[in-house]
Order: sequence, then C-alpha cells, then structure tokens
Amino acid sequence: MATDKLTIDTPEQVHLEFTLANIGSRFMAVLLDTLIQVALYIALGIILVAVLRIDIWSSRNYSLWIIAIYILVNFSIYVGYYATFEVFWRGQTPGKRWAGIRVIKDSGRPINGMEAITRNALRIVDQIPGIYAVGIVTMLLNSRNKRLGDFVAGTLVVHEKKDKESELFFNTSGARIEGGALYQAGKLSIQEIELIETFLSRRLDIPPEVRKQNGVRIAEMIGSKLGIDPAARPPDNENFLELVVREFRNSARFR
Repeated sequence: MATDKLTIDTPEQVHLEFTLANIGSRFMAVLLDTLIQVALYIALGIILVAVLRIDIWSSRNYSLWIIAIYILVNFSIYVGYYATFEVFWRGQTPGKRWAGIRVIKDSGRPINGMEAITRNALRIVDQIPGIYAVGIVTMLLNSRNKRLGDFVAGTLVVHEKKDKESELFFNTSGARIEGGALYQAGKLSIQEIELIETFLSRRLDIPPEVRKQNGVRIAEMIGSKLGIDPAARPPDNENFLELVVREFRNSARFR
C-alpha cells in the first residue's frame, strides 16, 4: 500500500501535514520489536533456570514464588514494552524508530500515557490469530491505516522525518533572550509549545498561503495567552514563534 498524505486540522485551526505509515513500515517495526521481546524472554528464561538451580540447594523452597515472578515479568514485557517506549520516546519504540514512524493523536499532538496503554491493550486482539490478521484487515478497510487499537485510543501512525529534516531550524538569533525572559514564555503549557514546534518543523511542507495563515493563527493565540500587544511582537509571525520557543527551552520549566 502506498503511503498517503494526511492533513490534520488542529483545535486551533492549524493545518498540519503528515504521511501515513503503511503496512510495510509498521510490519518492519513490529518485526524488530518482536525480536527484542523474544531476546528478553530468552534472557529471562536463562535467569529463571539459574535461579531455580540455586533454589534447589536452598533450605527453603521458593520455586513457586520464583515461577510466579517469572510469569509476571513475562506478562509485563508483553503488555508494557510498547506502551512504556511510546510514552517515554514520544510515540516510538525501537522498531518504530528504526522504521522511521511514530504514533500521534488524531489531532496531530503527541500521545500520552493513557493513549499508549489503551492502543496497546488492544494489540492482543489485533494479533489474532497470531500474525496480526485482524489488525491488517482493519488497516486495509480504512483510509488512515488504523488498527483496532488506534481506533479505540484515537491515534495514528505516521512517517517521521529524517533527523536533519525534523530538527527545528531558526531564522532568528538566540541572543535576544539570553539575558532573561522576553515574553514570559514559561506561562505556556507543554501542549502549546508542542503545537508551535510541530508547525515550525513542518512549515516547509505546507503551501505558502496555508503556512502564512497558520503562522498568523498561532502567533495571535500565543500572543493573547501571554498578554502581548501585537505591536510589541516582531512583524514576522514565525520569528515571534521562534523566539517564544527559544525562551521556553531556556526556562526552568522546559525538560
């Protein structure tokens, strides 16, 4: 299946363009992630055998507890592997990073913990009968290549840009904000900064007129949130947004 362009209208009426991940890319990601999980299972099995052998010579027999812990850890690897990585790696697992894809919300924003857990809790259904048959059929039947877990969690899988392409580039100099807060950008939420950064990182992919409109909308929203007089902002909206992001990154709140 060929990859498709997808334009998402955010709640702020900003148009963001993404490329949907196809079945091939997602299969590559699942393949590597599965191999990693298998390696973890094998390592855990070796540890189990070693611990049980030691337990044989112990005056007390803890075999049942050891096996119970083994089963619990195995289950945690199966259930928690994807969700944990997708939370801390912003929608990616090792396999997804290798395949160049990422999970995002339907709104274009990064996913949170609940969405990562929800979409992966349905993985056991998507895997039926063991080769992701349900997931593949579901992806073929909808235009956004979603599996059941994506529908329930409200998520999408999209292609990630290459490192050099996805890096934020700035037209403005950071010198103006080195001495302190210029716009009090620390008042902004992480979600608002993520919206700005997503726009700035994808602005070259957006048609000029749409790009200009998006810049105006976001700059007006951010300026209003920070109580900044439009006359006090740089005339170029993108330059203003760059300065806001720089200031936020330099603030103590940015992590």
